[in-house]
Amino acid sequence: MVENKNPWIVKGEKSIYDNVWINVTEYDIINPSGGKGIYGKVHFKNTAIGIVVMDDEQNIWLVGQYRFVLNEYSWEIPEGGCPEGEDYLAAAKRELLEETGLVAQNWRQLMKLHLSNSVTDELSIMFLATQLEEKTPSPEETEQLMVKKIPFAEAVKMV
Repeated sequence: MVENKNPWIVKGEKSIYDNVWINVTEYDIINPSGGKGIYGKVHFKNTAIGIVVMDDEQNIWLVGQYRFVLNEYSWEIPEGGCPEGEDYLAAAKRELLEETGLVAQNWRQLMKLHLSNSVTDELSIMFLATQLEEKTPSPEETEQLMVKKIPFAEAVKMV
């Protein structure tokens, strides 16, 4: 096996679904073992941006909302999408203010992730935001958010 050589052979492809957020493509493939089949890929049109928000008292700020896809309530770090061409940090600052009403003076990129990389090419960029100032949130129409802060140790337990 050669690390940089793609062992998959694509015989054809067709777009199955497309909207402003995602595209689903089905590929007619020959897999690395020589078997024929299909493979589906979900392409996210925005880069996922996540923000770990920590205040001076070492509290982590979370947003809670009912997630349609999960059919349950979820407490999570502030997150959102970065359209192609927008700076990742600018998107993170916009999402933090929009969802929590917070502005951070100090930002650090923590990591880049490919989540669920067996079915999607989604890229996620994670930031740490500190030195906070409270302003007014302005959530999107699809977001009915609650904001809370919890001690760092409790956040680690939740993870």
